[in-house]
Amino acid sequence: MLEDKDRIFTNLYGYQDWGIEGAMKRGDWDNTKALLDFGQDEIIERIKASGLRGRGGAGFPTGLKWSFMPKEPQPGRPSFLVINADESEPGSCKDREIIRHDPHKLIEGALVAGFAMRARAAYIYIRGEFIREAETLFAAVAQAYEKGFIGKNACGSGYDFDVFVHRGAGAYICGEETAQIESLEGKKGQPRLKPPFPAGVGLYGCPTTVNNVESIAVAPTILRRGAAWFSSIGRENNKGTKLFQISGHVNAPCVVEEAMGIPFRELIDKHAGGIRGGWDNLLAVIPGGSSVPLVPAAEIMDAPMDFDGLKTLGSGLGTAAVIVMDKSTDIVRAISRISYFYKHESCGQCTPCREGTGWMWRVMERLRTGDAQLHEIDLLEEVTRQVEGHTICALGDAAAWPIQGLIRHFRPEIERRINERSGAAPMMEAAE
Repeated sequence: MLEDKDRIFTNLYGYQDWGIEGAMKRGDWDNTKALLDFGQDEIIERIKASGLRGRGGAGFPTGLKWSFMPKEPQPGRPSFLVINADESEPGSCKDREIIRHDPHKLIEGALVAGFAMRARAAYIYIRGEFIREAETLFAAVAQAYEKGFIGKNACGSGYDFDVFVHRGAGAYICGEETAQIESLEGKKGQPRLKPPFPAGVGLYGCPTTVNNVESIAVAPTILRRGAAWFSSIGRENNKGTKLFQISGHVNAPCVVEEAMGIPFRELIDKHAGGIRGGWDNLLAVIPGGSSVPLVPAAEIMDAPMDFDGLKTLGSGLGTAAVIVMDKSTDIVRAISRISYFYKHESCGQCTPCREGTGWMWRVMERLRTGDAQLHEIDLLEEVTRQVEGHTICALGDAAAWPIQGLIRHFRPEIERRINERSGAAPMMEAAE
């Protein structure tokens, strides 16, 4: 359980001023020059020591990712930081709250992270539908320039650093780092083949690191309070605080900052007012946004909510977008709706994803109505395996995993529909 003194996002609910004066009262921009005086390599080492893992879904160690950037900038090839604020994962809404109520944490984090990676500028790529949030971010960046915190001689450090806000056009695929870089360059948002990786050839062919909003926003606080403080929270290999977004069939949906590894039951009871209709009414949970497999009630009740705890259950923490489903849920319909989303958002570049997502959705719809045959369940499972891991980016995996989770945990429900529709169930009873 996280104590209030350990919270990083102290204005998550917007009770205070989001502007620069309010941010400075909360401790942002407090002698940022002293943080930069640690030196570039020391900042990266401290982020490594904190145990911070990427908050955008993959959970890659943040300090390690920063260390891939070139130490010596090459002439004509400046380094860039791209901040992924294209929060398009169904169920995910944490970055939106940071930008809406605590944007200066993000801008200060951009300066600190950009300095550590020897970047010339940061590009914040914000989702097109976030109209008010983008307005807030534009205003916050202007405030930071006005104070001299970014721009020429940022914070009096002798370091020049610019921050640009770029509004996307509402494509889920642009949340993938290389598709985001393509979109920033003014091209169609389609993922690139890797290698080369962005740290070698990224935005405009220059070394680039793409990080999630939350990963960047926590960096200044970690440096101020120390790596040991951050790594004292959470479990081994799953350190620090995390924003959880709890939606669905709970009594009080919310976004809340909690310690990594908090048990699921405690998270829901303490912050979301418990399950609608009580714990016996819980059916299943999607613990990390729509792209991770669901976990049935019995397995998730006491599970630790972190990367490794959910991996052992065959799912994942993802962005920690916790979607709770009670027994009123038509679980097959819910997963079918998710598969439609991935069909709709596929960029069409890779054949397995372009053709497979539409095929999987059409079969899911027939399973939903029971208008299918039993052998098609295994056929669908086989097709998800053909899509998974055979595409340039992870959208193919994201389309396959929810269906795999459904078949793994709720196969009897799918079979029941097919049997009822075909009349097999009454005939079997008659035979008995």
